Amino acid sequence: MELLLIPFRVVPPDIDESPKQDEDARTLVERLAIEKAQIVGQHEASALIIGSDQVAVYAGQIVGKPIDRDDAISQLELISGGKAELVTSVAVMNSLTGCSQVKAVSTMIQFKTLRRPGIEYYLDTDKPYDCCGSVRIEGLGITLLKSIRSEDPSAVMGLPMIALVSMLEKEGIDPLMIGSGN
Repeated sequence: MELLLIPFRVVPPDIDESPKQDEDARTLVERLAIEKAQIVGQHEASALIIGSDQVAVYAGQIVGKPIDRDDAISQLELISGGKAELVTSVAVMNSLTGCSQVKAVSTMIQFKTLRRPGIEYYLDTDKPYDCCGSVRIEGLGITLLKSIRSEDPSAVMGLPMIALVSMLEKEGIDPLMIGSGN
């Protein structure tokens, strides 16, 4: 959000992020982004609320944030040399009008073959325990990858900014005009 130069504040919602039975990754992240925005919106009478969520899909399994270091090692060993899909959603809810928008963006990631000592060094250095799939792309995690493909490259860091800008524009907010005085 700082990239857009729009004033904001972070209000962490307290929700259960567990997938529902037979829920696919896209449905899960869209549902959670909307729920997060709705929870925060209950306390904001006239605001645009942004919710976001992200999961990784490794070998057909939805993978969230690691529980601990051992779980992070297991996640990275599972995907070593393979491909993963990061599914990231953003929801914008106007608490004044009740209107909401949601979009999920897929990012395909090809991992290098990872060795245990490298995984452990990465985990000890970056501590990506708050990142789905144990990968902090904006840090040392980038060294784990061969390639990234996405229509919205910012989605890989947890918030699809191209989608968000489009949603804000639909709400009458043009980030390029906020600081221009026009």
